[in-house]
Amino acid sequence: MASSRSSPAAPRRAVGIYHKERDDPRFRVRSLPDVCPKEPTGEGRGLCGGPSVVAEHEPWTVYSSKVNLPAALNDPRLAKRESDFFTKTWGLDFTETEVAPCSHLPSITRDDFRPYLLETAQRERIHERCKAICPNKDLDSVSSININHDKTISELEQVPKIFMKPDFALDDPATFNAVLPWSHFNSAGGKSSRDVASSKLLQEKLSHYLDVVEVSIARQISLRSDAFFHAMSSQHELQDRLQETQRAVSFLRQRMAGIDRVMCQGPLRALRSAITRNNCVKLHNKMKLMAAVHQTQPTVQLLLSTSEFVGALELIATTKEVLQQELQGIHSFRHLGSQLCELEKLIDKMMVEDFSIYARSDLNRSLRDETQVLEKERLESLVFGLLRQRKLDFLDIYNEEMISAAKAIVNQCVADRVLQIEDIDTEVVTKLADQMRVMMFPQWFDLLKNVFECFLLFLQRIKLTLNVIRKVVLEALDSHQKLQVHAAPVADSSADVSQNALQLQGEAELAYLTHEGLFISDALNEAKHMEQNCVREAGARQADAEPAGGANNISADNMMPSELELNRIMNNLQEALFTASDVSHDRCVKLLTARARDGSLERLSSAEFVSLSAAVEGFVRDTEELSGRRSVSLRGALQSQANRFVHRFHEERKNKLGLLLDNERWKQAEVPAEFQDLVNSIADGKISLPERKLSGPDDRKPTEFLLVNGQKYAVVGTVLLLIRMFLEYCQCVNDIPSISTDMLTRLSDLLKHFNSRSCQLVLGAGALQVVGLKTITTKNLALASRCLQLVVLYIPLIRAHFETKLQPKQFSVLRHFDHITKDYNDHIAEISAKLVAIMDSLFEKVLLKYEVKAPMPSACFRNVCKQMAKMHEAISELLPEEQTQMLFLRINASFKLHLKRQLSRLGVVNDGGPQNGLVVVDVAFYTENLQVLKSLERLDLNMAEIWEQKR
Repeated sequence: MASSRSSPAAPRRAVGIYHKERDDPRFRVRSLPDVCPKEPTGEGRGLCGGPSVVAEHEPWTVYSSKVNLPAALNDPRLAKRESDFFTKTWGLDFTETEVAPCSHLPSITRDDFRPYLLETAQRERIHERCKAICPNKDLDSVSSININHDKTISELEQVPKIFMKPDFALDDPATFNAVLPWSHFNSAGGKSSRDVASSKLLQEKLSHYLDVVEVSIARQISLRSDAFFHAMSSQHELQDRLQETQRAVSFLRQRMAGIDRVMCQGPLRALRSAITRNNCVKLHNKMKLMAAVHQTQPTVQLLLSTSEFVGALELIATTKEVLQQELQGIHSFRHLGSQLCELEKLIDKMMVEDFSIYARSDLNRSLRDETQVLEKERLESLVFGLLRQRKLDFLDIYNEEMISAAKAIVNQCVADRVLQIEDIDTEVVTKLADQMRVMMFPQWFDLLKNVFECFLLFLQRIKLTLNVIRKVVLEALDSHQKLQVHAAPVADSSADVSQNALQLQGEAELAYLTHEGLFISDALNEAKHMEQNCVREAGARQADAEPAGGANNISADNMMPSELELNRIMNNLQEALFTASDVSHDRCVKLLTARARDGSLERLSSAEFVSLSAAVEGFVRDTEELSGRRSVSLRGALQSQANRFVHRFHEERKNKLGLLLDNERWKQAEVPAEFQDLVNSIADGKISLPERKLSGPDDRKPTEFLLVNGQKYAVVGTVLLLIRMFLEYCQCVNDIPSISTDMLTRLSDLLKHFNSRSCQLVLGAGALQVVGLKTITTKNLALASRCLQLVVLYIPLIRAHFETKLQPKQFSVLRHFDHITKDYNDHIAEISAKLVAIMDSLFEKVLLKYEVKAPMPSACFRNVCKQMAKMHEAISELLPEEQTQMLFLRINASFKLHLKRQLSRLGVVNDGGPQNGLVVVDVAFYTENLQVLKSLERLDLNMAEIWEQKR
């Protein structure tokens, strides 16, 4: 068919007049060329590199090819015909693709068309009436078409469905076998007549299917012939109009070419010359910049040789920025960027290694050398460089070197001290700890003080070094804060510069389009001068806003740490000083523990341990003043040793007290003068041991009693030593306040031990077996009571002394003294009760034999008075008058009770009879003998209570 052939290609001259797609970049509307000089990009495109607006023809491209409309509509390759052109072009699956609904469009319902339907309802009714009046003349033709259509459908149904499948392909074996069954051709003896007939029948069947399909295709084409011819006529009309348009465009291009020759080529040539000159100037500047960049690496090496790390890093950063912005794409510098990065990494390693070497050399040099910071400028340069490169862990390196130096200090001090001691054979005793334990305490104590002195110098050196680092960090922090303050005005000025530059660029383009003078370059130069003046003024304002820096001023780039990181470094600097103090204390703790491993520190005398404690406290106090932090490790070690010392101190005195009590015969002892002086010093408020005086020929003789606040105390020797012992406890608390709580507990234990052991020996009669006493006499009991009273007298003084050494939260331990006082008073009361009980048993035994008969006074009363006199003689010199009177009042009450019972048993009453008179004589004898005794003269005996009251 004619419609199936392709139409000839469109004439070449008509290529330029067709409308192309708007998105085609070759046919976009180009703006006028930028007359401002551009950087050379190497593309080789001039000012007229785009499509010309004056040329009539242009080269043929793939966009110039065309296909005529009849050939597109009658493509025989498609399986079925559709009315949609896009389906023909893009395939059968185009209409089956589901399109997702647009989220920006509302859903359309029937209600949206209701206004339109109401508007067109009347016209539709008129149209329906017209159709009813004028019937359709083509009804017969339509019916015939429908009949033919039904016939075509019935004929097409005869064709097997396999031929209608969209994936029909004879190269598929299953399809091929279904179309050409091989069962008709499998005769064994060659081709038979049956096979030939089957082949012919199959061929005729396939030919029939082909005819049916072709007839159906032809019918479909005939049904659409009107639309086809209408399209062809429209195509001819379109070609005519395109030819007219081509002639108009050709005429326009001729006019534009004339204008181009007369008005544009000369000015454009002048612009090209100006741009070429500017490009040459820029090329010269680029070459000078390249020469400066070429000298970067030698300059960096020179700066590194003088430890100018910040300058080297700044130069590298500036060069990298120039390479990325000004010299991007330069082939000769293609490897320079990576080389500078490697050089920067190398500088980082160099700075870290140099800082480690500096820290090692500074910390390990002699401590008694110059106290100033070693190479201060070098340290500042290193710290500035490390901060700029964000190597913020350099303090960890310093801490490691500090720990190593602290170990070396102890080792060196021990080695130097061992060399001075000839008794230590270093070949036999090789370990430092063993060498320290071999030393005598004075030698080891000198070593410890030397270590303390070295560590104080060590901490002073560290503090000076950290102060230099802190100063650098503070400068960086101050610079950072100033830049933040000035950031807002500078940002505003930069925005103004950008806005002015854009405005001037727009003015330059406008001058190019509207200038009326002879040369357009005059307008461009004027705009350029205005732009340069604006940029120069903004640069001056920005320079005024920038803070002035010193020699080590750090640029505010992205490499610098933030304010938070700088503050964290400041905290780390303080922590480094704390760490140095803790390390020094830890090394001293190891020195103490190495010495104390064999228990030598526990065996020190009180004076030696006090000197050790004073030295440690002085060192801790000095280090706390240097570092500003309270350290607990060395104090803890000293406290641990103090606890061991207190334990040994207490056990020695407790054992000594136990031995003294076990050998005590409970007889009154003479009081040496030194003990009287000791008691006098306590009375003066001095709770401590007095200094020992050298004995001389004029020493005072011992006294019989101990005078305390004007009272006489008869004591045993053990109590005198007990007084000295608890003063030793108080003296230790004065010298070592940290052991106050522990010492108070131990002193309480000592006092309890004296009380309980003395009770066992005297009241419990343990002294009979331990010492070998024959009996516990009343004198022994009174002496023990007086000794207990003396101890009770000093307990409040001891309590007050310990209270001054304790913290308020530790006052609860003072309750031990209240318990001890109660125990002692109970013990004293038990002794008094024991004395009364002795006389009570005597009265009961004697008065049980009492008879009221002459002669008078009776033997019973004579015996009672004799025993009362012995009792008074035994205790009157030991106990004070008040206690003696109270004791004899209780004894008298016991005597009256037993006498009353005996009189009641004998039936003697106060009736004035003979027996009553005899009893009155005995009682008078008893009263006279008792009141004759010393300090009992005014004692109210009240003997009338012996008689039963008359009812």
